[in-house]
Amino acid sequence: MTMHKTILITGSTDGIGKLAALKLAEAGHQVYLHGRDADKLASVIAEVQAVATGDAVDHIDGFVADFSDLTAVLKMAADVNEKLPKLDVLINNAGIYTTASAMTKDGLDVRFVVNYLAPYELTNALLPLLKQSSKARIVNLSSAAQAPISYKAFVGQAHLDDKAAYAQSKLALTMWSMDLADTVASHDINVIAVNPGSLLNTKMVDEAYGHHWSSADKGTNILTELAVSDEFANDTGKYFDNDIKDGAHGDARGEFGQPHADALDKKAIAELERQTQQVLQSLY
Repeated sequence: MTMHKTILITGSTDGIGKLAALKLAEAGHQVYLHGRDADKLASVIAEVQAVATGDAVDHIDGFVADFSDLTAVLKMAADVNEKLPKLDVLINNAGIYTTASAMTKDGLDVRFVVNYLAPYELTNALLPLLKQSSKARIVNLSSAAQAPISYKAFVGQAHLDDKAAYAQSKLALTMWSMDLADTVASHDINVIAVNPGSLLNTKMVDEAYGHHWSSADKGTNILTELAVSDEFANDTGKYFDNDIKDGAHGDARGEFGQPHADALDKKAIAELERQTQQVLQSLY
């Protein structure tokens, strides 16, 4: 019997984040959503409340923040810390691929900010809450697309196309996930990075590619399993690749696999951390 957990899912007003929120609330978990649009968030909270079971019904709520603005991310973290006594699962799902304006007001590529720096800042700010859980989990949404980071682009001194910016930001997230797993191991917090499946039937994929290979449910199912299933209770510092091994695309579940080599390279990870701290210091 799975104990009911308190779960925060970022970027959960559509796509697999929303579907996972619905599924977890239906299973009786307390689910907190996040979106950048207050009206849309309120309507999704109502949808999730409508399917919630047990006492989870009274514990479905959400937080508004624009993840392209790290000050807003830290404000949200403060709100979460104030509202919740503990956090069992954090699913860093919010992500961006195509965008009308690639640069944030701070002159950084929005993909690096939303897909990597925002979850980095949010997670670190929520570690005290995660430590209140007896066995917390952090699930970071990576991608099959992972490419070595151009630090000129990372600090805003060079421009990348959408595909490159997305792939580099997802590798940054994956590298940090492997490092974070080591950092929080002594607190009984597990960290897994997951490629939920390539070209799932979601709005982000549709806007980027105009076609899909697999149903959104494929991504939703692995997210919910990594979040609460006993099967993954002891897995940390790993990368789950939900694209199946033979290169065929369908709804079959994947397995743990190898991330990009840089995600296992201590020197590369140390350089990412150094560059990350420099960028963050320049912002605040």
